[in-house]
Amino acid sequence: MARPFQEEEKQSGLAAAQTIVRALRYVRPFRRDFGIKLALLLFSFVPMMLLPWPTKILVDHVIRGIPFGDQPRPYPFFLEPLIQLASELSPTAVLVWTIGAQFVLLVAIGAFGIASRERDSANSNGIPQGWDTATRTENEANSGFSLVGGLFGLLDYRFTMKLTQKFNHHYRTQLFGRIQSLPMTSLDDERIGDAVYRVMYDTTAITQACYALILTPLASPLYIFLSVWILGLVYGWVSPIIFAGLAFMLVALVPTLPFAGLQRLYASRSRRAGATTTSAIEESMSNVLAVQSLGGEERERTRFDADSADSFKQYRLKILIDLITYSVAAVFGAGLVIYVFLYVGDGIVDGLYSPGDFAVLLPFFIGIASASIELGALWIRLQGDSTGLNRVFFLMDAPSERDVDPDSALRPLQDKLEIQEVSFAYEAGRLTLDQVDLTAQRGQVIALAGPAGAGKTTIAHLIPRFITPDLGRVLIDGQNVAEYSLDSLRSQISFVFQETILFDATIADNIKLGRPEATETEIREAARLAGASDFIQALPDGYQTRLGRGGGKLSVGQRQRIAIARALVRDTPILILDEPTSALDPETEQKLVTALREASQTRLVLVIAHRLSTIREADQILFVEDGRIIERGDHDTLMNLPEGRYRHYINMQTLGIDPPPPSMTL
Repeated sequence: MARPFQEEEKQSGLAAAQTIVRALRYVRPFRRDFGIKLALLLFSFVPMMLLPWPTKILVDHVIRGIPFGDQPRPYPFFLEPLIQLASELSPTAVLVWTIGAQFVLLVAIGAFGIASRERDSANSNGIPQGWDTATRTENEANSGFSLVGGLFGLLDYRFTMKLTQKFNHHYRTQLFGRIQSLPMTSLDDERIGDAVYRVMYDTTAITQACYALILTPLASPLYIFLSVWILGLVYGWVSPIIFAGLAFMLVALVPTLPFAGLQRLYASRSRRAGATTTSAIEESMSNVLAVQSLGGEERERTRFDADSADSFKQYRLKILIDLITYSVAAVFGAGLVIYVFLYVGDGIVDGLYSPGDFAVLLPFFIGIASASIELGALWIRLQGDSTGLNRVFFLMDAPSERDVDPDSALRPLQDKLEIQEVSFAYEAGRLTLDQVDLTAQRGQVIALAGPAGAGKTTIAHLIPRFITPDLGRVLIDGQNVAEYSLDSLRSQISFVFQETILFDATIADNIKLGRPEATETEIREAARLAGASDFIQALPDGYQTRLGRGGGKLSVGQRQRIAIARALVRDTPILILDEPTSALDPETEQKLVTALREASQTRLVLVIAHRLSTIREADQILFVEDGRIIERGDHDTLMNLPEGRYRHYINMQTLGIDPPPPSMTL
């Protein structure tokens, strides 16, 4: 059986592209919000197109005193009315108006003069963060950004942060629900910490990927077009500055392509190391009593130390690959920047440009270059996100136990439950169950007995379809449960597991977990039948007592009784209890056995137990050994079999006799 958490570490370029594109499906519920974000982004281009011109006016016409009609280059047409008005003012008035315009730009977009778009932006990079994948990606779940600052940038930033949070919340919730629907057998041996890491940290990759895929291909070309158009109107369409800026697209794309595979590989290793650290914390905290009682604190500290150090190390290796990748591109980019500075400087010396033109050409060049880099580096920047998305989608694609047709409702049990010739194997070649047959009537108490590992719990797991038989069928009133929805099947079954599971909530909330609408009277009656009412009422807050994590405030026996009460309050036609009396004292056990007999008047009760006092009153006892039911009947019938396995099993408990010789073992 394939394990859902063991995806391949190395991801091909084609698989990465498919993974990234798949992420866009999750944008659909938020397409309106993404549309607004795109509109805000595009609107921010307007002030950025205006940003350099007041500085040119200040340098050329106020400081240097050049008349407006004598500048080497004209102004763009959308500024002509203002230029016409300014030409009629004194230099002092032009200075005042220019400073006023700069102040308006400062308030509106947080910038003035020749500030580039890289400095105009508002983003969440200043939020304190650690230096491994987990701590950095947690901030990505709350990130916001804007190309400009000021009041408009604040509005854009706040909207983007809200969209990021909503988007990540939706994605996280879907993954969490998916994990909940995975078969029990696929989760039994997996680390819970790894699943936590995927839900909390891997899911944030979708935000960055979708922002890049939606905004960059639309916004960057438009920004380049507007900048080139304005430069073309004023400085000519064949300006080397335009081509130098556009060349950054190739500078960002070509040198970084060979590093894409390494980016994915080391990003994947970093996430795996982070998940291992999370798992180490979860395992150690969940088993803290065992660790302390066995003196294993130093071992656990050493294990966590190694896992945590490896997490940081793997992230440093990822950063090293980033630095190498971008350094290669920076070498080529530096040459283009030097060329532009020399070109503009020579143009000013030769009279081709005015000193004020430098304040225009530089921001437009940086803007074109930045937008070109965004486009050219799109693929390489998505590599780290693709590994997080791959880890999430791997779970999304894992086989689910949910039904193809959830509307196919199973009719409630009226008569009998049947298991017909069922065989099942957890691992290929090793049968856990072998040709199991069972018939149980409503109104009966059925007991499964036998040595540990015989297959008793596996038989019980067949009924609610926690597992699916490899051969054979499970029938309720002749209906094959495999052909009906899980919800309609499990709504008929209350299951008390051998390991008691309680939540950090009140006792009342824990009891009515499977039936939230249960009344206080029903809750108290279920507690009475489970033998829990006395100790609950003795607590200071009674049924409103909070239990703490895992019910840690109660003893093992008390937790077991709460779990039994929780099953009884559901009032389902099938009640399954796996070792329900293992932690009960004899008096409480006898009360529970009596309660189960009372409950069986309207239910089918299936009990898995080892203790004679629990199973002897059952209507039918099925003795299980090596995955087969080898004896069946009531207690007296089975005890009358001279060489019966059940009889010997009971005698071992009551008389302490030795196991049978090999010739008697079936």
